[in-house]
Amino acid sequence: MNVPGVYRKRYIGVQTIKLSNAQTIKLPNFAPNLKKRSMSVLVNKNSKVIVQGFTGTEGTFHAGQMIDYGTNVVGGVTPGKGGSAHLDRPVFNTVADAVKSTGADVSIIFVPPAFAADAIMEAADAGVGLVVCITEGIPVQDMVKVKNYLQGKSTRLIGPNCPGVITAGEAKVGIMPGFIFKPGNIGIVSKSGTLTYEAADQAVKAGLGITTAIGIGGDPIIGTTTREAVELLMNDTATEGIIMIGEIGGGMEAEAARWIKENNKKPVVGFIAGQTAPAGRRMGHAGAIIGGADDTAAAKMRILSECGVHVVASPADIGKTMAEALKK
Repeated sequence: MNVPGVYRKRYIGVQTIKLSNAQTIKLPNFAPNLKKRSMSVLVNKNSKVIVQGFTGTEGTFHAGQMIDYGTNVVGGVTPGKGGSAHLDRPVFNTVADAVKSTGADVSIIFVPPAFAADAIMEAADAGVGLVVCITEGIPVQDMVKVKNYLQGKSTRLIGPNCPGVITAGEAKVGIMPGFIFKPGNIGIVSKSGTLTYEAADQAVKAGLGITTAIGIGGDPIIGTTTREAVELLMNDTATEGIIMIGEIGGGMEAEAARWIKENNKKPVVGFIAGQTAPAGRRMGHAGAIIGGADDTAAAKMRILSECGVHVVASPADIGKTMAEALKK
């Protein structure tokens, strides 16, 4: 079997999954790579991933990219197409069916905005531990319902309107260009997809590389906040430094900075996008709007700096600033 690059040496056989039409499909199994440090931030080589909106145009393209990267995609969900196969993976009518048949613990959502909130709640109801919602344009009212629904549940939501999560060399659950992310010792938390890729490229070129990059999303209501994502990386033994990328609007960066001040164990480099944005005007993301004095880029940069974060004025300085901070 021709298994994509990073997994070739660890392929140990196949797992057989029965489809509802009595057919069977075989998926590759991989042995643990004992030479690598264990990763515990959201996704790794052992994650079993399903794709909601699997057979649509976006779902098909990005699922294929994830499989090519080496991600263990075990199937997908498209209502009405259960029992068929797509990209050599089984298709299920519901998330519950997919979880029951594959043991999936991660879901990525490529569902239109009008149906995305229901897709998130369906995944949570099926017991999926991590849900990554790529969809942009979900109504705020729908996300309020999702946020309330997830209270008390074990599901963690990343997004919506995000690039996803990648653990370099192990699993890509998102839409980011995988070739940029080389294994290393730097974690990334970012509201911006494009700046996530820029930061990863700089970290790699600085000889550092990436552990896990978490694109939390730029909507007003998201599942995992900047502070929560930073805390995950701060507690990860393989991550030696953190790049935190924020933007104007909201108080997440300030909340994260104050948490870092009290709990810092490793260097954090911060950048705030939107330094020239006028007050009261939305810039790009739905959540990127200055609503108060502390929402401006200047205010956030000041707070980050006061809390011990190495703040850069330009994204071009992220990589070299992190390299210098690690030497101190």
